[in-house]
Amino acid sequence: MLKTLRISFALRNTYRVNGILYSLKQIPLLKKILPQTLYRVRGLKIFANVLSVIFEVLSVFLGKLLYFITMVCGIGMLYDKVPSNQIYLHILLFLTFIGAWINTGLFNPTKDKYYAMILMRMSAREYTVVNYVYLILKVIIGFLPFSVLFGLGNGIPLWFCILFPFCAAGIKMAAAAYSLRDYEKRGIVYNENKLNKYLWVMTALILAAAYGLPAIGIVLPAAVSITVFLAFIPAGCAGLRKILKFQNYREINRQLLYQLNNQMDSAKQAVKKTTQEAISADASITSKRRGFEYLNELFIKRHQKILWKAAKKITFVCAAIIFISLLALYLAPQAKDKVNRLILNWLPYFTFIMYAINRGTGFTRALFMNCDHSLLTYSFYKQPGLILKLFRIRLREIIKINIMPAFVIGGGLSLILYASGGTDNPLNYIVLFVSIICMSVFFSIHYLTVYYLLQPYNAASEMKSGTYQIIMSVTYFICYIMMQVKIPLLIFGICCIAFCVIYSIAACILIYRLAPKTFRLRT
Repeated sequence: MLKTLRISFALRNTYRVNGILYSLKQIPLLKKILPQTLYRVRGLKIFANVLSVIFEVLSVFLGKLLYFITMVCGIGMLYDKVPSNQIYLHILLFLTFIGAWINTGLFNPTKDKYYAMILMRMSAREYTVVNYVYLILKVIIGFLPFSVLFGLGNGIPLWFCILFPFCAAGIKMAAAAYSLRDYEKRGIVYNENKLNKYLWVMTALILAAAYGLPAIGIVLPAAVSITVFLAFIPAGCAGLRKILKFQNYREINRQLLYQLNNQMDSAKQAVKKTTQEAISADASITSKRRGFEYLNELFIKRHQKILWKAAKKITFVCAAIIFISLLALYLAPQAKDKVNRLILNWLPYFTFIMYAINRGTGFTRALFMNCDHSLLTYSFYKQPGLILKLFRIRLREIIKINIMPAFVIGGGLSLILYASGGTDNPLNYIVLFVSIICMSVFFSIHYLTVYYLLQPYNAASEMKSGTYQIIMSVTYFICYIMMQVKIPLLIFGICCIAFCVIYSIAACILIYRLAPKTFRLRT
């Protein structure tokens, strides 16, 4: 058993280390420094192994921490009229039940399973059981500190806080055992990466029970929630017995890995087909412009569905939310004061919202797949002056796409501010509107600039830039952090506008100087 665990961990660690080394090689500043024989340098391999271990430790704790902060306690704070211990246990109970089905760990086709069971012909039963027990231990260890920390903070007894991780592990094992019994009866393998419609409906209903019932004043008593939780432990023990005795793990994993390969091929074909269907083949589409303006106008006209459809839907949804908010203020005037303070002090929160609705990723992907991956084979396409010219043309187009919902959000927030009691400084209305527009412009510039400076795709349209993914992750993290920042509207708005102007100038300079070297097909 220990040997199997050691081999399986070595497999995961090997391809994780190789991935880290490959990503390091893609960073422009390191690319010239690192040797060609990168994978044979002992010091770098030790460094990558250290990062791999850190990643493994973070995978145990970080997800659980975010889970408690956002899904349980964060949303639970909205129900201030319900006792904190009851709402905490209520939400946690329903979410734990969902997690038991959609994140089993036993029915998750992964690369290490393919390497171990198919290529290395390891014992499927031993490999699966050992890794599943390791996963359950990670669940218990990862949940324990946060269960105690957040549980005590919400008035939960210490003894239950210590038992909760075992309850969560128990319901996972019970759900996994149920799926194994179902396979024995019907021969159907459960794939947690491909949920059927019944599980999606069940998940939606349980989420509605978790968050919807407290909104109308219905919450499970703490004693009932704790009793149900404790019942998960004996259920898990019975499930573990089934998991240890089950014999057909090789066949289950063969089917899962076969589904995975077919799923990946089908996904690629579906994306290709969807993209082709969304591109207009109308031969009458033309343009009276010349040069890059001609190329750009044809691209925009033929990709209307890809580029504008989502933006129009987002605009409509934003307009509906603004209208409902204004109606709610009219029907519930007692909420005006609270809403007014939120808008005047929580403008940084909208950084994440503007990040989420921005169409930069879809725009740059469409540019590459249906234009740049062919034109990048020509040398004239990479001349500094022409790159900067086309960059400005494309920037104008992506700003036009993203600014439509931004106008609605900026204008709507100004209306909500006015309807909720207004402000003594009329400049707040202008800064609020303009700062939302600037956020939209910033993300438009940001996505296009990073695309030009790092061009992450190869000729097969596969993502090959670790640096690009790191920057996108950092962007997400910063925007997420901004949700926690509380700054007066006027100060943040002016800073936001100034930053957008400075970033625009810096982007043009970087594109002119660096893009001729970086805007290329990756190998």
